[in-house]
Amino acid sequence: MTNTPHDTLHDTPHTDVAGEPVTVIGLGLMGRALAAALLDAGHPTTVWNRTPGKGDELVARGAVFAPSVADALRASPLVVVCLSDTAAVRDTLGPYRTELTGRSLVNLTSNTSDEARDLATWPGDHLDGAIMAVPEVIGRPEAFLLFSGARPAFEKHRDTLLRLGGATFFGEDPGLASLYDVALLGVMWGTLNAFLHGAALLGTAGVDAAAFAPFANQWVGSVTGFVSAYADQIDRGAYPADDAALETHLATMKYLVRESAAAGVDTDWPARLQALTERAIDAGYAGTGYASLVEVFRGKA
Repeated sequence: MTNTPHDTLHDTPHTDVAGEPVTVIGLGLMGRALAAALLDAGHPTTVWNRTPGKGDELVARGAVFAPSVADALRASPLVVVCLSDTAAVRDTLGPYRTELTGRSLVNLTSNTSDEARDLATWPGDHLDGAIMAVPEVIGRPEAFLLFSGARPAFEKHRDTLLRLGGATFFGEDPGLASLYDVALLGVMWGTLNAFLHGAALLGTAGVDAAAFAPFANQWVGSVTGFVSAYADQIDRGAYPADDAALETHLATMKYLVRESAAAGVDTDWPARLQALTERAIDAGYAGTGYASLVEVFRGKA
């Protein structure tokens, strides 16, 4: 298996490059944060939103509110879209898609990989993107964004994109950024669900979540080492039980289920972990390491 090549940029944009004009369509919390970061960086910024009032603060800071979607598209060579979903993108931009000819469209709307590939067939150069940050940190180093699609568009507008945060380009398949997005969100939700379940369990013994949190954070840091080791095993298709065999994990999972049930804490989360591990063992992965559960997720177990 070969790794997907990608380019990660965290450097400072070239300060000697004049700020290029940018249009931002969609002024929800994230859209307003994107437009504000561009304004702060000196980019002439045109904005449009179905509800004009959401652009008042940006206009007061120097943005131009376009009277129509068509005017917004014509205003800039780079158009950033951040709407509620792909249907909203199609409804809003679809009637004016010919205006995208000769322009670059950066779609930062959450979508599926197939939806991203479909939008990439529209006129113009397309980048699909995902924002791995909350609005408050847009424009700061801790924000990072994922992109895939037209490499010429990424390279042409790299300095502008770096005004929003770190930028990683994953290749010319427009759907890759969306796949990375949901995969990373799955990691987030899995980690947070595990913490919330643990807090509920310890809470039955009078332990505050604030007391549990430092130990959870320390353990999450240790788990990152497992992630790196397991990634290599997954790519090699070999799952040695270097730390513990599946059977050892399973025995401890059963204790987690029993403790949860005894404490009156919902058992769905740990029971799912137990069921996944049992499926892997039943499929012939007994004696292997935890990374072999990837075959369950692949549908092969």
